Amino acid sequence: MAIARHGSGVDAAVRALASQVHPVFMLPPLAASAFGAVLARDFSLALALVHLAAAFFGLYTAHVKDGYVDFYGRGEDDDHPLSERGCRLALAGASACFFVLLGVIALLVGPIAALLTLPGWLIGYFHAPQLDMHPVSATAGYPTGVGLALLGGYYVQTRTLSPTVLAFAAVFVVVLSGIKVIDDAKDYDYDRSISKRTVAVVLGRRRAREAAYGLMVAGMLAVALLALLTPIFPPSSVLAAVAFGAVALVARPMDSALATMVLIRGSYVFLALLIAAVWFRPLG
Repeated sequence: MAIARHGSGVDAAVRALASQVHPVFMLPPLAASAFGAVLARDFSLALALVHLAAAFFGLYTAHVKDGYVDFYGRGEDDDHPLSERGCRLALAGASACFFVLLGVIALLVGPIAALLTLPGWLIGYFHAPQLDMHPVSATAGYPTGVGLALLGGYYVQTRTLSPTVLAFAAVFVVVLSGIKVIDDAKDYDYDRSISKRTVAVVLGRRRAREAAYGLMVAGMLAVALLALLTPIFPPSSVLAAVAFGAVALVARPMDSALATMVLIRGSYVFLALLIAAVWFRPLG
Protein backbone atom coordinates (compact mmCIF):
# COMPACT_ATOMS: atom_id res chain seq x y z
CA MET A 1 0.00 0.00 0.00
CA ALA A 2 1.36 3.42 -0.94
CA ILE A 3 2.38 6.09 1.56
CA ALA A 4 0.43 8.78 -0.31
CA ARG A 5 -3.32 8.62 -0.92
CA HIS A 6 -3.03 10.63 -4.13
CA GLY A 7 -0.47 9.55 -6.67
CA SER A 8 2.27 6.96 -6.52
CA GLY A 9 6.03 6.82 -6.50
CA VAL A 10 8.71 8.61 -4.56
CA ASP A 11 7.60 12.13 -5.50
CA ALA A 12 4.04 11.55 -4.29
CA ALA A 13 5.29 10.02 -1.05
CA VAL A 14 7.67 12.93 -0.38
CA ARG A 15 4.90 15.46 -1.07
CA ALA A 16 2.53 13.63 1.28
CA LEU A 17 5.13 13.47 4.05
CA ALA A 18 6.08 17.13 3.53
CA SER A 19 2.41 18.12 3.78
CA GLN A 20 2.57 17.41 7.52
CA VAL A 21 5.06 20.23 8.05
CA HIS A 22 2.76 23.10 9.05
CA PRO A 23 4.99 26.21 9.25
CA VAL A 24 2.45 28.48 10.95
CA PHE A 25 2.19 26.25 14.02
CA MET A 26 5.71 24.83 13.88
CA LEU A 27 7.50 28.17 13.94
CA PRO A 28 6.64 29.29 17.52
CA PRO A 29 8.00 26.14 19.25
CA LEU A 30 11.09 26.02 17.03
CA ALA A 31 11.66 29.73 17.54
CA ALA A 32 11.22 29.23 21.29
CA SER A 33 13.93 26.57 21.26
CA ALA A 34 16.25 28.96 19.42
CA PHE A 35 15.25 31.79 21.77
CA GLY A 36 16.26 29.62 24.72
CA ALA A 37 19.71 29.22 23.18
CA VAL A 38 19.96 32.96 22.50
CA LEU A 39 19.07 33.69 26.13
CA ALA A 40 22.22 31.80 27.09
CA ARG A 41 24.15 34.35 25.01
CA ASP A 42 27.32 32.23 24.63
CA PHE A 43 25.77 29.11 23.15
CA SER A 44 26.83 25.99 21.29
CA LEU A 45 25.34 25.96 17.81
CA ALA A 46 25.57 22.16 17.65
CA LEU A 47 23.56 21.70 20.86
CA ALA A 48 21.04 24.32 19.71
CA LEU A 49 20.51 22.44 16.43
CA VAL A 50 20.11 19.08 18.19
CA HIS A 51 17.42 20.48 20.48
CA LEU A 52 15.76 22.31 17.58
CA ALA A 53 15.66 19.07 15.56
CA ALA A 54 14.13 17.19 18.51
CA ALA A 55 11.45 19.88 18.81
CA PHE A 56 10.76 19.57 15.08
CA PHE A 57 10.22 15.82 15.19
CA GLY A 58 7.99 16.16 18.26
CA LEU A 59 5.85 18.65 16.33
CA TYR A 60 5.87 16.51 13.20
CA THR A 61 4.62 13.58 15.28
CA ALA A 62 1.80 15.79 16.58
CA HIS A 63 0.72 16.89 13.12
CA VAL A 64 0.72 13.36 11.68
CA LYS A 65 -1.16 11.91 14.64
CA ASP A 66 -3.71 14.74 14.66
CA GLY A 67 -4.36 14.37 10.93
CA TYR A 68 -4.61 10.59 11.26
CA VAL A 69 -7.16 10.81 14.07
CA ASP A 70 -9.20 13.57 12.43
CA PHE A 71 -9.45 11.83 9.04
CA TYR A 72 -9.35 8.10 9.76
CA GLY A 73 -10.74 8.10 13.29
CA ARG A 74 -13.25 10.94 13.56
CA GLY A 75 -14.07 11.67 9.94
CA GLU A 76 -13.61 15.36 10.69
CA ASP A 77 -11.41 16.18 7.68
CA ASP A 78 -12.54 15.84 4.07
CA ASP A 79 -9.16 14.61 2.84
CA HIS A 80 -5.70 13.60 4.01
CA PRO A 81 -2.51 13.31 1.95
CA LEU A 82 -1.19 10.22 3.75
CA SER A 83 -2.60 6.72 3.62
CA GLU A 84 -3.13 4.86 6.89
CA ARG A 85 0.13 3.00 6.28
CA GLY A 86 1.80 6.31 5.45
CA CYS A 87 0.61 7.79 8.74
CA ARG A 88 1.94 4.83 10.71
CA LEU A 89 5.30 4.95 8.94
CA ALA A 90 5.56 8.73 9.42
CA LEU A 91 4.73 8.37 13.12
CA ALA A 92 7.29 5.62 13.55
CA GLY A 93 9.99 7.50 11.65
CA ALA A 94 9.44 10.84 13.39
CA SER A 95 9.30 9.16 16.79
CA ALA A 96 12.49 7.21 16.12
CA CYS A 97 14.30 10.41 15.09
CA PHE A 98 13.01 12.18 18.19
CA PHE A 99 14.20 9.49 20.60
CA VAL A 100 17.61 9.23 18.94
CA LEU A 101 18.02 12.99 19.42
CA LEU A 102 16.71 12.68 22.97
CA GLY A 103 19.46 10.13 23.65
CA VAL A 104 22.05 12.51 22.21
CA ILE A 105 20.79 15.29 24.50
CA ALA A 106 20.90 12.96 27.53
CA LEU A 107 24.43 11.88 26.63
CA LEU A 108 25.85 15.33 25.87
CA VAL A 109 24.00 17.40 28.48
CA GLY A 110 22.32 15.12 31.03
CA PRO A 111 19.04 13.53 32.11
CA ILE A 112 17.36 16.77 33.17
CA ALA A 113 17.80 18.20 29.68
CA ALA A 114 16.23 15.03 28.26
CA LEU A 115 13.33 15.26 30.71
CA LEU A 116 12.67 18.85 29.64
CA THR A 117 12.68 17.75 25.99
CA LEU A 118 10.58 14.57 26.28
CA PRO A 119 7.20 16.30 26.84
CA GLY A 120 7.46 17.74 23.33
CA TRP A 121 6.83 14.25 21.95
CA LEU A 122 4.41 13.15 24.68
CA ILE A 123 2.15 16.18 24.20
CA GLY A 124 2.27 15.77 20.44
CA TYR A 125 1.55 12.05 20.34
CA PHE A 126 -1.23 12.07 22.94
CA HIS A 127 -2.87 15.35 21.92
CA ALA A 128 -5.39 13.48 19.76
CA PRO A 129 -7.57 11.76 20.74
CA GLN A 130 -6.73 11.98 24.45
CA LEU A 131 -5.66 15.48 25.50
CA ASP A 132 -7.82 17.42 23.03
CA MET A 133 -11.07 16.23 24.65
CA HIS A 134 -10.66 18.30 27.85
CA PRO A 135 -10.76 22.12 27.93
CA VAL A 136 -7.54 22.52 29.93
CA SER A 137 -5.35 20.05 28.06
CA ALA A 138 -6.88 20.95 24.67
CA THR A 139 -6.04 24.59 25.30
CA ALA A 140 -2.75 24.39 27.16
CA GLY A 141 -1.10 21.42 25.43
CA TYR A 142 0.46 23.29 22.51
CA PRO A 143 1.40 26.41 24.55
CA THR A 144 2.99 24.20 27.22
CA GLY A 145 5.04 22.54 24.49
CA VAL A 146 6.24 25.98 23.38
CA GLY A 147 7.17 26.93 26.94
CA LEU A 148 9.06 23.69 27.46
CA ALA A 149 10.87 24.16 24.13
CA LEU A 150 12.14 27.48 25.48
CA LEU A 151 13.21 25.96 28.79
CA GLY A 152 14.87 23.02 27.08
CA GLY A 153 16.67 25.21 24.55
CA TYR A 154 18.11 27.25 27.42
CA TYR A 155 18.92 24.31 29.67
CA VAL A 156 20.93 22.39 27.08
CA GLN A 157 23.21 25.42 26.87
CA THR A 158 23.52 26.30 30.56
CA ARG A 159 22.48 23.19 32.54
CA THR A 160 20.39 25.48 34.71
CA LEU A 161 17.20 27.58 34.61
CA SER A 162 17.09 31.29 35.43
CA PRO A 163 14.16 33.41 36.72
CA THR A 164 14.11 35.22 33.38
CA VAL A 165 13.77 32.10 31.24
CA LEU A 166 11.09 30.72 33.57
CA ALA A 167 9.17 34.00 33.34
CA PHE A 168 9.44 34.07 29.55
CA ALA A 169 8.15 30.51 29.33
CA ALA A 170 5.20 31.30 31.61
CA VAL A 171 4.28 34.35 29.53
CA PHE A 172 4.38 32.33 26.30
CA VAL A 173 2.14 29.65 27.80
CA VAL A 174 -0.43 32.22 28.91
CA VAL A 175 -0.47 34.23 25.67
CA LEU A 176 -0.52 31.21 23.38
CA SER A 177 -3.28 29.63 25.47
CA GLY A 178 -5.39 32.67 24.66
CA ILE A 179 -4.69 32.22 20.95
CA LYS A 180 -5.46 28.50 21.20
CA VAL A 181 -8.89 29.22 22.70
CA ILE A 182 -9.71 31.33 19.65
CA ASP A 183 -8.29 28.70 17.30
CA ASP A 184 -10.44 25.97 18.84
CA ALA A 185 -13.58 28.09 18.50
CA LYS A 186 -13.53 27.75 14.71
CA ASP A 187 -14.47 24.07 15.12
CA TYR A 188 -17.24 24.79 17.63
CA ASP A 189 -20.08 22.95 15.85
CA TYR A 190 -18.10 19.81 15.11
CA ASP A 191 -16.51 19.72 18.56
CA ARG A 192 -19.95 19.85 20.16
CA SER A 193 -21.12 16.99 17.96
CA ILE A 194 -18.40 14.65 19.27
CA SER A 195 -18.50 15.95 22.88
CA LYS A 196 -15.07 17.50 22.52
CA ARG A 197 -14.98 19.90 25.46
CA THR A 198 -12.91 22.83 24.24
CA VAL A 199 -13.22 26.16 26.05
CA ALA A 200 -15.59 27.40 23.34
CA VAL A 201 -17.87 24.38 23.82
CA VAL A 202 -17.84 24.73 27.60
CA LEU A 203 -18.25 28.53 27.80
CA GLY A 204 -19.82 29.40 24.47
CA ARG A 205 -18.21 31.40 21.69
CA ARG A 206 -18.62 34.88 23.19
CA ARG A 207 -17.38 34.03 26.68
CA ALA A 208 -14.54 31.95 25.22
CA ARG A 209 -13.40 34.97 23.18
CA GLU A 210 -13.49 37.09 26.35
CA ALA A 211 -11.47 34.47 28.23
CA ALA A 212 -8.95 34.30 25.39
CA TYR A 213 -8.39 38.04 25.42
CA GLY A 214 -8.18 37.96 29.20
CA LEU A 215 -5.28 35.51 28.95
CA MET A 216 -3.50 37.59 26.31
CA VAL A 217 -3.94 40.80 28.29
CA ALA A 218 -2.63 39.05 31.41
CA GLY A 219 0.46 37.97 29.50
CA MET A 220 1.12 41.46 28.15
CA LEU A 221 0.62 43.04 31.56
CA ALA A 222 3.01 40.54 33.11
CA VAL A 223 5.69 41.45 30.57
CA ALA A 224 5.18 45.19 31.15
CA LEU A 225 5.21 44.93 34.94
CA LEU A 226 8.22 42.63 35.07
CA ALA A 227 10.09 44.91 32.66
CA LEU A 228 9.28 48.13 34.48
CA LEU A 229 9.37 47.00 38.10
CA THR A 230 11.93 44.17 38.24
CA PRO A 231 15.28 43.23 36.68
CA ILE A 232 13.81 39.98 35.31
CA PHE A 233 12.91 41.41 31.88
CA PRO A 234 14.81 44.14 30.01
CA PRO A 235 12.87 47.45 30.01
CA SER A 236 12.62 47.37 26.22
CA SER A 237 10.49 44.22 26.53
CA VAL A 238 7.55 46.60 26.95
CA LEU A 239 7.75 47.24 23.20
CA ALA A 240 7.01 43.55 22.56
CA ALA A 241 3.91 43.77 24.74
CA VAL A 242 2.72 46.94 23.00
CA ALA A 243 3.28 45.46 19.54
CA PHE A 244 1.38 42.26 20.31
CA GLY A 245 -1.37 44.26 21.99
CA ALA A 246 -1.83 46.25 18.78
CA VAL A 247 -2.09 43.03 16.75
CA ALA A 248 -4.62 41.63 19.22
CA LEU A 249 -6.78 44.73 18.87
CA VAL A 250 -6.74 44.40 15.08
CA ALA A 251 -7.71 40.72 15.33
CA ARG A 252 -10.50 41.23 17.87
CA PRO A 253 -13.42 41.74 15.40
CA MET A 254 -12.27 38.95 13.06
CA ASP A 255 -13.76 35.47 12.88
CA SER A 256 -11.90 32.71 14.71
CA ALA A 257 -10.00 31.32 11.72
CA LEU A 258 -8.69 34.68 10.52
CA ALA A 259 -8.04 35.94 14.04
CA THR A 260 -5.93 32.86 14.75
CA MET A 261 -3.79 33.45 11.66
CA VAL A 262 -3.25 37.09 12.60
CA LEU A 263 -2.53 36.37 16.27
CA ILE A 264 -0.08 33.55 15.53
CA ARG A 265 1.85 35.89 13.27
CA GLY A 266 1.62 38.54 15.96
CA SER A 267 3.27 36.08 18.32
CA TYR A 268 6.22 35.96 15.89
CA VAL A 269 6.61 39.73 16.26
CA PHE A 270 6.28 39.40 20.03
CA LEU A 271 9.02 36.78 20.14
CA ALA A 272 11.31 38.69 17.79
CA LEU A 273 11.09 41.86 19.88
CA LEU A 274 11.79 39.93 23.07
CA ILE A 275 14.85 38.38 21.45
CA ALA A 276 16.06 41.84 20.44
CA ALA A 277 15.45 43.17 23.96
CA VAL A 278 17.47 40.37 25.54
CA TRP A 279 20.22 40.51 22.94
CA PHE A 280 20.93 44.15 23.74
CA ARG A 281 20.77 43.49 27.46
CA PRO A 282 22.18 39.99 27.98
CA LEU A 283 21.33 38.06 31.10
CA GLY A 284 23.75 38.28 33.94
